[in-house]
Amino acid sequence: MSRPAFIAVVFDRYERMTTTQLLLGFLPSVAMAVGLAASAGLRAWLPLLVIAVLARLEVVELGEAFSFMASTPALIVFGVATVLEIVADKVPVLDHGLDLVSTVVRPLAATLLSAAVMFQINDPLWALGLGLIVGAPMSLVPHAAKSGVRLATTTTTAGIANPFVSVLEDVISVVLIVLAVVIPILTAIAAIVVSLFVVRWWRRRRGSAAVDAPR
Repeated sequence: MSRPAFIAVVFDRYERMTTTQLLLGFLPSVAMAVGLAASAGLRAWLPLLVIAVLARLEVVELGEAFSFMASTPALIVFGVATVLEIVADKVPVLDHGLDLVSTVVRPLAATLLSAAVMFQINDPLWALGLGLIVGAPMSLVPHAAKSGVRLATTTTTAGIANPFVSVLEDVISVVLIVLAVVIPILTAIAAIVVSLFVVRWWRRRRGSAAVDAPR
């Protein structure tokens, strides 16, 4: 039985490569995508700006279809959006509105980041599809945790502690970006493990709340 044309192209390209070669070539990019997506869960635009600058400096390689991210107009957009996001996140009331809007924006940023750094995939649609699978879910966990922490600090401190928490989130986001570039595999493993713990804790908390709720 003959293979469809597009499948034949893929097989013809990779049949000569061993599984080890494929993993060694592609796994670091996927791991970097995971780490950057986790960072995007805290700050949507900051990782886009940093990766775009690193790509401009030829430190990070992007897929050909995503080379526009390193262009001057894109850098300006990412830079302005980063400043606005960081500033707005430190203003009471605005920070909650930003979190609400970012429920959509951060997964989209994570998808774009993930697709861009998986430069081995030449087809942008395939890259975006895999970026959506890898990046979007990974960004939602830190985003949900951030929103929960922000709600708690608003309730307990009347929002006074929110700017300080926001600065801490800035630092964590930057650290995640750096680690994702320098040691992507270890960063991805750590991000996944922490995310699993966060999800487990959240489920237990919801279960406890449901049990304690009046009937």
